Amino acid sequence: MTWDMLEHMAQPLQRIPIIWLMLTIAAFVISDAIYVAAARFPRIQAFFHPVLISVCLLIGLLRLADVPYTRYFQGAWPIHLLLGPATVALAIPLYANLRRIRESLLPLIIALIIGCIVGIVSALLLGQLFGLSANSLVSIAPKSVTTPIAMALAQHAGGNVSLAAGFVILTGICGAVLAVPLFQLLRIDDEVAQGFAMGIAAHGVGTSRAMQMSETTGAFAGLAMGLNGVLTSLILSLVLSAWFYFF
Repeated sequence: MTWDMLEHMAQPLQRIPIIWLMLTIAAFVISDAIYVAAARFPRIQAFFHPVLISVCLLIGLLRLADVPYTRYFQGAWPIHLLLGPATVALAIPLYANLRRIRESLLPLIIALIIGCIVGIVSALLLGQLFGLSANSLVSIAPKSVTTPIAMALAQHAGGNVSLAAGFVILTGICGAVLAVPLFQLLRIDDEVAQGFAMGIAAHGVGTSRAMQMSETTGAFAGLAMGLNGVLTSLILSLVLSAWFYFF
């Protein structure tokens, strides 16, 4: 197959954005099938997470077809539109676990505060270690909250919105892939602890992985994701001010 033939085949992908909606769905279906097939190898199954494989497939297609992200988003925006209802739907398992939330309220609040601060400071420490600029540090600091919140916070603090979105997605994928092996290594088998940790550290992507584990794990991941978004919005500017004052 010549390069001219590839360019000819890629023209519809550049002219008709709606094709990317179908390709995105197809990429996820294929990735989910790979993840299910990898169940025969439980030790490495987490590394075949559908989100990770889907992202890799779509990046490869976008690069091959030379299609910018803005053109891709013109076709795939209906999926983005469904994020809101999907987030609201997390209230159902939350309501079903209301009694357990009340019983664990104080430990959850403590875990939320510590997890939120550690998430921000760890990003700043790693960024400082790798010599990132102040603009980049501000952009990666809200990496553990959902993409819309992180983009708004980064923009408000003077950071790079695109960089913030990229780090949020990377954080979510890493959290979804590494969470289960870490739980096994550290022998953490409590569903509440697992779900709350995944929601704080890996936002929506971690929550989707937690929903696959159990309804209770998913419920507490959704709770942590929402609360961490609120708390990060409240304290990010204070943490950044303190960081740049001392460093």
